[in-house]
Amino acid sequence: MDIKSVLIDLDKTLWDFDKNSNETIEELFYKFEADKYCSFSDYIKKYREINNQLWEDYRNAKLEKDTLIWSRYYLSLKHFGLDNKELAQEMGQQYLKLSPTKTKLIPHSIEILEYLQKKYKIYLVTNGFTEVQYTKARNCKIEKYFDRIFTSEEVGYNKPHQLFFDFVLKNTNSTPENSIMIGDDINVDIIGAAEKGIKTIWCNFNNEAIDFKPDFEVKNLLDIKEIL
Repeated sequence: MDIKSVLIDLDKTLWDFDKNSNETIEELFYKFEADKYCSFSDYIKKYREINNQLWEDYRNAKLEKDTLIWSRYYLSLKHFGLDNKELAQEMGQQYLKLSPTKTKLIPHSIEILEYLQKKYKIYLVTNGFTEVQYTKARNCKIEKYFDRIFTSEEVGYNKPHQLFFDFVLKNTNSTPENSIMIGDDINVDIIGAAEKGIKTIWCNFNNEAIDFKPDFEVKNLLDIKEIL
């Protein structure tokens, strides 16, 4: 392979979204005394369900950013009998401030970035809010490894939209033939890139079974060394 550009996802590929997000949500849950209405285990389950659907709507341009930020808390709390929009808005804003300060990374993130940086141009390509994603990368001390960071909010399109990948390729002077995408989300990262003709490495950390076949599949970030 004649690879020059490595595109790599952030959440759940490098930044441990589940651990960092759960920690933040739990802190806010008890800070705002939501435990008077339900257990945290019940709350986080409902929150994840609602948040996933709202993010799907946001990716498909059916929902505005500002609405997503607070409505995931409002709908979750309302499910358990707490109907308070102002509280939900405050929780939403505090989540945006607190979550990016969390620094748990997927195992071997630093090692693989150091390895890739010596051989390729590396670009962080991530769905999410610009101020949040940049802060995550900075606080985790991984920002320095990237030649450029592309967020969906800056680009104007979310992965897997083809115009997202068009924008990245154009602004890195890359082609599908000399680029490769590394990510955990089979639909958003891998199929999206593959449809553009970009080679793919799927980080299948949870041993999922799927119908689509990426170019490469790894169970551990260090396995990427055997490919690139």
